[in-house]
Amino acid sequence: MNLQVSHETVYRFSEPVHYGLQRIRLTPIAGPTQTVGDWSLSFDNCREEVSYTDHFGNVVHLVQMKPDTESLSIVASGSVATHRSDGVIGLQDSALPLSFFTMATPLTTPGAGVRRLVSTSANGGDQVAQLHQLSATVRAAVDYRLGDTDAKTTAEQAVSAASGVCQDHAHIFAAAGRSLGFPVRYVSGYLLLDSGAHQTAGHAWAEAWVDGLGWVGFDVSNGISIDERYIRVAVGRDYLEAAPVSGVRYGPGLEQMDVALDVQQAPQ
Repeated sequence: MNLQVSHETVYRFSEPVHYGLQRIRLTPIAGPTQTVGDWSLSFDNCREEVSYTDHFGNVVHLVQMKPDTESLSIVASGSVATHRSDGVIGLQDSALPLSFFTMATPLTTPGAGVRRLVSTSANGGDQVAQLHQLSATVRAAVDYRLGDTDAKTTAEQAVSAASGVCQDHAHIFAAAGRSLGFPVRYVSGYLLLDSGAHQTAGHAWAEAWVDGLGWVGFDVSNGISIDERYIRVAVGRDYLEAAPVSGVRYGPGLEQMDVALDVQQAPQ
């Protein structure tokens, strides 16, 4: 499937920002499930300092904001050809050992709520079936609802609130899956909606390591394995390690962020 993406993120500041440095992970990862075409990034009111590939294999651009900036625009756009894989990413080479993805992070540390979900999931037997059941258990316990959580919400807090978004579902799945002994990683990316509607945010899901298959993608929020509608952009152990944009800024005032995202199927 040929997918076309246009993704603009605009930050507006109530007072000029004296200094700002942003880490941008908005370039899709080439691999067995996708071929990246004419992808480009452009920036307004900042300049690129360096680009590199991090230890997760993500393409990262480090940009510095111009002094006394009142707004910042980041535009990612291009085409990606996705390939049918039935959710299997495969035995990709990585600089990191699998054991690294069994480690909890502050956002994915299991507590009583996550352990309760683990206890209600199948234990042993077919690994793929076990992971699908875990995904269904998480989705049944945590309603998809906007506005109840944010980027700092932990997996345990989302379970306690019984609500969250795709980021929270991925964190809970990671915390629970690692508790069961699976290496699990968080994925940020794009999803072609069936409605083709305009979107105000990217998407997130998780990948678990299955013996004999490698990494397999699970979209907990939609209750399916990933397919040709998904574009993988960045991976990490949690949102903070795969965030599309993160960084620091110095200056008084408030920040407002607006996102305009369109993912469309391009003509063959």
